[in-house]
Amino acid sequence: MKIGCVKEIKNNEFRVGLTPDNVKAYVAAGHHVYIEAGAGVGSGFADDEYVHAGASLLDNPADVWQLVDMMIKVKEPLESEYPLFHDGLILYTYLHLAADKPQTDALLAGKVKAVAYETIQEVDRSLPCLAPMSQIAGRLSIQEGAKYLEKRFGGEGVLLAGVPGTPKANVVILGGGTVGANACKIAVGMGANVTILDINLKRLELLDNLFGAHIQTLVSNDSNVERAVRDADLVIGSVLVPGGTTPQLFKRRYLREMKNGAVFVDVAIDQGGCGESSHVTTHDDPVFVEEGVVHYCVGNMPGAVPRTSTIALTNATLRYGLEIAKDGLEEAVKRSAVVASGVNTYLGKLTNKNVALAHGYEYTDVLELV
Repeated sequence: MKIGCVKEIKNNEFRVGLTPDNVKAYVAAGHHVYIEAGAGVGSGFADDEYVHAGASLLDNPADVWQLVDMMIKVKEPLESEYPLFHDGLILYTYLHLAADKPQTDALLAGKVKAVAYETIQEVDRSLPCLAPMSQIAGRLSIQEGAKYLEKRFGGEGVLLAGVPGTPKANVVILGGGTVGANACKIAVGMGANVTILDINLKRLELLDNLFGAHIQTLVSNDSNVERAVRDADLVIGSVLVPGGTTPQLFKRRYLREMKNGAVFVDVAIDQGGCGESSHVTTHDDPVFVEEGVVHYCVGNMPGAVPRTSTIALTNATLRYGLEIAKDGLEEAVKRSAVVASGVNTYLGKLTNKNVALAHGYEYTDVLELV
């Protein structure tokens, strides 16, 4: 199979879909790999490393799109890339289609076989290709939140850990999954007062056993969320519905009750956000203030640490990419329910239930199409 990888064009997105080590693995399996020149520079991978690994370099990204059977990216294609789709192209990347109807329509119209990292689900219901970026985003959420609590960024001027004789900051985390647990780890490590909410009692028990007296766990409901955020200095939104639109648990009315200069980091913004007052921002212009609360809603948070993010992501995505490349997507889907769970569109049909529900489109089981 002809495998391709192009430079990401999303704002301040420095990650890359393939490392030189990944190229070696595809080439060793008998595939041809085509890389856009400069694609890996933002993550610290030089062109000659890709060539040494066995890839062919092309200067024009359009040539890569046109030539390959499978395009491996990090983020969803942007509007300027839609005309580069071709019938039967396998697109293997993050898609987040529930929050992006135009992209969904473009993939359907282009008859693209789109496999989304974020919906690949193992038998134990884990999300192996989403997990590493969730880990990074969770840890970054505290790092970024702490920064924007600084007065010069519009925050209230609070240090998370405080110092002897001063109050520690109150951190509230909405959702105890991978993002929430990693945010909790960093917030506890920095010495903040941490409250974490989730609807899953078993998850709360796990977190309580892990962090003990360092955290407060609460069942997530409207009353508990409202009370918790009222005294919060930093709120982390880390709610997830795999492939689907995120429920907006952080209500606009809460803002009026919160501290002036408190910070809300909406990590769920890729899937539409879990805050009613949220809208997507970029690394160039990451925050806005509403009702006195600083909102950080960057849609590609891990792009800020591309070297770590690229290695972590490709460690997870390589195995499924090799499965798809081996005998084609159709055979991979027949062999593996895990690969099948990643297919969001297939030759003009929508094949993910949550995306179909989000847009009111007809859903088709991909196994009926292969």
